[in-house]
Amino acid sequence: MIELIESKDQLEQWTKRDLYSIRVLSLLESYGTKYHFAMFYRQVIDGKITAILSKLDNDVTLALDDGFDNAELLRFFCITGHGNILCDPAFQIGARFEEGMIMKCDRKFDKKMQGVFIDEYPKLMDLYNFVDYDNNDFKAWYVDISHRIRHNTAKAYTLNVNDNIISSGILSSIYEGYAVLSAVRTEDEFRHMGYGGSLVSHICSDVKNTVYIMRDMNLNEDFYKELGFENIGVWRMYR
Repeated sequence: MIELIESKDQLEQWTKRDLYSIRVLSLLESYGTKYHFAMFYRQVIDGKITAILSKLDNDVTLALDDGFDNAELLRFFCITGHGNILCDPAFQIGARFEEGMIMKCDRKFDKKMQGVFIDEYPKLMDLYNFVDYDNNDFKAWYVDISHRIRHNTAKAYTLNVNDNIISSGILSSIYEGYAVLSAVRTEDEFRHMGYGGSLVSHICSDVKNTVYIMRDMNLNEDFYKELGFENIGVWRMYR
Protein backbone atom coordinates (compact mmCIF):
# COMPACT_ATOMS: atom_id res chain seq x y z
CA MET A 1 0.00 0.00 0.00
CA ILE A 2 1.26 3.49 -0.84
CA GLU A 3 0.36 6.11 1.77
CA LEU A 4 0.64 9.88 1.87
CA ILE A 5 3.03 11.02 4.62
CA GLU A 6 1.28 13.38 7.00
CA SER A 7 3.91 13.39 9.77
CA LYS A 8 7.68 12.83 9.90
CA ASP A 9 7.00 10.19 12.53
CA GLN A 10 5.67 7.91 9.78
CA LEU A 11 9.25 7.46 8.52
CA GLU A 12 10.90 6.70 11.86
CA GLN A 13 11.52 3.06 10.95
CA TRP A 14 13.24 4.00 7.67
CA THR A 15 16.93 3.66 8.55
CA LYS A 16 18.60 3.70 5.12
CA ARG A 17 20.90 6.64 4.52
CA ASP A 18 21.74 6.24 0.85
CA LEU A 19 21.75 9.11 -1.63
CA TYR A 20 18.06 8.77 -2.45
CA SER A 21 16.99 8.57 1.19
CA ILE A 22 19.02 11.66 2.10
CA ARG A 23 17.35 13.60 -0.70
CA VAL A 24 13.86 12.56 0.42
CA LEU A 25 14.41 12.98 4.16
CA SER A 26 16.18 16.34 3.87
CA LEU A 27 13.36 17.65 1.71
CA LEU A 28 10.84 16.46 4.28
CA GLU A 29 12.87 18.18 6.99
CA SER A 30 12.91 21.39 4.90
CA TYR A 31 9.28 21.64 3.94
CA GLY A 32 7.35 19.33 6.22
CA THR A 33 3.96 18.13 5.02
CA LYS A 34 2.03 21.39 4.78
CA TYR A 35 2.90 22.50 1.24
CA HIS A 36 0.98 21.26 -1.78
CA PHE A 37 4.06 21.40 -4.02
CA ALA A 38 6.16 19.14 -1.75
CA MET A 39 4.52 15.79 -1.06
CA PHE A 40 5.86 12.58 0.45
CA TYR A 41 4.74 8.96 0.31
CA ARG A 42 5.72 5.57 1.67
CA GLN A 43 5.07 2.06 0.40
CA VAL A 44 4.23 -0.40 3.19
CA ILE A 45 4.14 -4.17 2.68
CA ASP A 46 3.35 -6.49 5.61
CA GLY A 47 4.09 -3.71 8.07
CA LYS A 48 7.49 -2.86 6.57
CA ILE A 49 8.31 0.34 4.69
CA THR A 50 9.74 -0.83 1.36
CA ALA A 51 9.98 2.53 -0.45
CA ILE A 52 9.76 6.24 0.26
CA LEU A 53 9.46 9.06 -2.23
CA SER A 54 9.25 12.82 -2.51
CA LYS A 55 7.51 14.89 -5.18
CA LEU A 56 8.73 18.47 -5.44
CA ASP A 57 6.85 20.31 -8.16
CA ASN A 58 6.21 16.85 -9.67
CA ASP A 59 9.88 15.83 -9.80
CA VAL A 60 10.36 12.58 -7.89
CA THR A 61 13.12 11.04 -5.81
CA LEU A 62 12.45 7.38 -5.02
CA ALA A 63 14.34 5.41 -2.35
CA LEU A 64 13.92 1.63 -2.29
CA ASP A 65 14.39 -1.17 0.20
CA ASP A 66 14.25 -4.94 -0.14
CA GLY A 67 10.87 -6.31 -1.17
CA PHE A 68 9.51 -3.16 -2.82
CA ASP A 69 6.55 -3.66 -5.15
CA ASN A 70 7.55 -2.37 -8.59
CA ALA A 71 4.09 -2.91 -10.09
CA GLU A 72 2.35 -0.93 -7.35
CA LEU A 73 4.77 1.97 -7.78
CA LEU A 74 4.12 1.93 -11.53
CA ARG A 75 0.37 2.15 -10.95
CA PHE A 76 0.92 4.98 -8.48
CA PHE A 77 2.91 7.05 -11.00
CA CYS A 78 0.36 6.33 -13.73
CA ILE A 79 -2.41 7.69 -11.52
CA THR A 80 -0.60 10.66 -9.93
CA GLY A 81 1.69 11.58 -12.82
CA HIS A 82 5.33 12.58 -12.52
CA GLY A 83 8.11 14.63 -14.00
CA ASN A 84 11.63 13.27 -13.67
CA ILE A 85 12.12 10.22 -11.43
CA LEU A 86 15.53 9.82 -9.77
CA CYS A 87 15.98 6.28 -8.46
CA ASP A 88 18.04 3.13 -8.27
CA PRO A 89 18.00 1.15 -11.55
CA ALA A 90 16.22 -1.65 -9.66
CA PHE A 91 13.01 0.29 -10.26
CA GLN A 92 11.80 -0.38 -13.79
CA ILE A 93 9.46 1.88 -15.75
CA GLY A 94 8.90 2.05 -19.48
CA ALA A 95 10.41 5.47 -20.15
CA ARG A 96 13.65 6.89 -21.51
CA PHE A 97 16.35 7.50 -18.95
CA GLU A 98 19.84 8.79 -18.25
CA GLU A 99 22.38 7.08 -16.00
CA GLY A 100 25.52 8.02 -14.15
CA MET A 101 27.68 6.99 -11.21
CA ILE A 102 27.10 7.49 -7.50
CA MET A 103 30.24 8.09 -5.45
CA LYS A 104 30.68 8.53 -1.72
CA CYS A 105 33.38 9.89 0.57
CA ASP A 106 33.83 9.39 4.31
CA ARG A 107 37.31 10.91 4.58
CA LYS A 108 37.84 14.09 6.57
CA PHE A 109 40.82 16.27 5.70
CA ASP A 110 41.52 19.78 4.51
CA LYS A 111 43.46 20.32 1.33
CA LYS A 112 44.51 23.85 2.18
CA MET A 113 45.76 26.41 -0.29
CA GLN A 114 47.42 29.73 0.35
CA GLY A 115 45.86 32.96 -0.88
CA VAL A 116 42.28 31.69 -1.05
CA PHE A 117 39.15 32.36 1.00
CA ILE A 118 36.36 29.81 1.38
CA ASP A 119 33.03 31.57 1.83
CA GLU A 120 30.39 29.42 3.54
CA TYR A 121 27.75 32.14 3.20
CA PRO A 122 28.12 33.40 -0.39
CA LYS A 123 25.61 35.71 -2.02
CA LEU A 124 23.21 33.42 -3.83
CA MET A 125 22.90 35.69 -6.86
CA ASP A 126 26.68 35.52 -7.34
CA LEU A 127 26.62 31.74 -6.90
CA TYR A 128 23.75 31.32 -9.37
CA ASN A 129 25.59 33.38 -12.00
CA PHE A 130 28.82 31.45 -11.44
CA VAL A 131 27.27 27.99 -11.69
CA ASP A 132 25.33 29.10 -14.80
CA TYR A 133 22.20 27.02 -14.34
CA ASP A 134 20.83 26.27 -17.81
CA ASN A 135 17.27 27.53 -18.21
CA ASN A 136 16.62 27.42 -14.46
CA ASP A 137 14.48 30.28 -13.26
CA PHE A 138 16.48 32.27 -10.71
CA LYS A 139 13.51 33.11 -8.51
CA ALA A 140 12.39 29.48 -8.17
CA TRP A 141 15.98 28.34 -7.54
CA TYR A 142 16.58 31.10 -5.00
CA VAL A 143 13.36 30.46 -3.08
CA ASP A 144 14.11 26.75 -2.81
CA ILE A 145 17.81 26.87 -1.94
CA SER A 146 17.46 29.75 0.51
CA HIS A 147 14.59 27.90 2.23
CA ARG A 148 16.76 24.79 2.58
CA ILE A 149 19.71 26.79 3.89
CA ARG A 150 17.52 28.43 6.53
CA HIS A 151 16.40 24.96 7.67
CA ASN A 152 19.99 23.61 7.74
CA THR A 153 19.28 21.06 5.04
CA ALA A 154 21.54 22.72 2.46
CA LYS A 155 24.73 24.77 2.48
CA ALA A 156 26.59 26.72 -0.20
CA TYR A 157 30.32 27.28 -0.57
CA THR A 158 32.59 29.27 -2.84
CA LEU A 159 36.36 29.46 -3.05
CA ASN A 160 37.46 33.02 -3.76
CA VAL A 161 40.72 34.54 -4.94
CA ASN A 162 41.03 38.33 -4.80
CA ASP A 163 37.29 38.57 -4.11
CA ASN A 164 36.46 36.59 -7.28
CA ILE A 165 34.69 33.23 -7.21
CA ILE A 166 37.02 30.55 -8.59
CA SER A 167 35.18 27.39 -7.52
CA SER A 168 31.79 26.44 -6.06
CA GLY A 169 29.90 23.60 -4.43
CA ILE A 170 26.50 23.14 -2.81
CA LEU A 171 25.37 20.57 -0.29
CA SER A 172 21.88 20.45 -1.75
CA SER A 173 20.61 17.85 0.74
CA ILE A 174 21.76 17.45 4.35
CA TYR A 175 20.25 15.06 6.88
CA GLU A 176 21.68 13.67 10.13
CA GLY A 177 25.23 14.45 9.10
CA TYR A 178 24.90 12.91 5.62
CA ALA A 179 24.88 15.10 2.53
CA VAL A 180 24.60 15.22 -1.25
CA LEU A 181 27.11 17.48 -3.01
CA SER A 182 26.14 19.21 -6.25
CA ALA A 183 26.93 22.29 -8.36
CA VAL A 184 30.68 21.64 -8.19
CA ARG A 185 32.35 23.94 -10.70
CA THR A 186 35.73 25.59 -11.19
CA GLU A 187 36.37 28.45 -13.59
CA ASP A 188 37.91 27.05 -16.76
CA GLU A 189 41.17 28.98 -16.54
CA PHE A 190 41.76 27.80 -12.96
CA ARG A 191 41.20 24.07 -13.47
CA HIS A 192 43.95 21.54 -12.71
CA MET A 193 45.47 23.96 -10.21
CA GLY A 194 44.04 22.43 -7.01
CA TYR A 195 41.29 24.95 -6.34
CA GLY A 196 38.35 22.61 -6.91
CA GLY A 197 39.97 19.81 -4.93
CA SER A 198 40.70 22.14 -2.04
CA LEU A 199 37.09 23.28 -1.90
CA VAL A 200 35.62 19.76 -2.16
CA SER A 201 37.99 18.53 0.58
CA HIS A 202 36.87 21.40 2.81
CA ILE A 203 33.21 20.57 2.17
CA CYS A 204 33.72 16.86 2.94
CA SER A 205 35.48 17.78 6.18
CA ASP A 206 32.54 20.01 7.08
CA VAL A 207 30.13 17.05 6.91
CA LYS A 208 29.97 14.67 9.89
CA ASN A 209 29.25 11.46 8.01
CA THR A 210 29.10 10.51 4.32
CA VAL A 211 29.07 12.84 1.32
CA TYR A 212 27.46 11.53 -1.88
CA ILE A 213 27.77 12.85 -5.41
CA MET A 214 26.09 12.05 -8.71
CA ARG A 215 28.47 12.31 -11.65
CA ASP A 216 28.13 11.66 -15.35
CA MET A 217 29.19 8.16 -16.33
CA ASN A 218 32.44 9.10 -18.06
CA LEU A 219 33.40 12.35 -16.35
CA ASN A 220 35.58 13.40 -13.40
CA GLU A 221 36.15 9.95 -11.91
CA ASP A 222 39.88 10.45 -11.30
CA PHE A 223 39.30 13.90 -9.77
CA TYR A 224 36.94 12.53 -7.13
CA LYS A 225 38.94 9.35 -6.48
CA GLU A 226 41.99 11.47 -5.63
CA LEU A 227 39.82 13.18 -2.99
CA GLY A 228 38.78 9.89 -1.36
CA PHE A 229 35.53 9.18 -3.20
CA GLU A 230 34.65 5.68 -4.37
CA ASN A 231 32.11 4.40 -6.86
CA ILE A 232 29.21 2.64 -5.13
CA GLY A 233 26.51 2.29 -7.77
CA VAL A 234 24.52 3.75 -10.63
CA TRP A 235 21.85 6.44 -10.49
CA ARG A 236 19.05 6.55 -13.02
CA MET A 237 16.87 9.47 -14.05
CA TYR A 238 13.67 8.64 -15.91
CA ARG A 239 12.43 11.49 -18.07
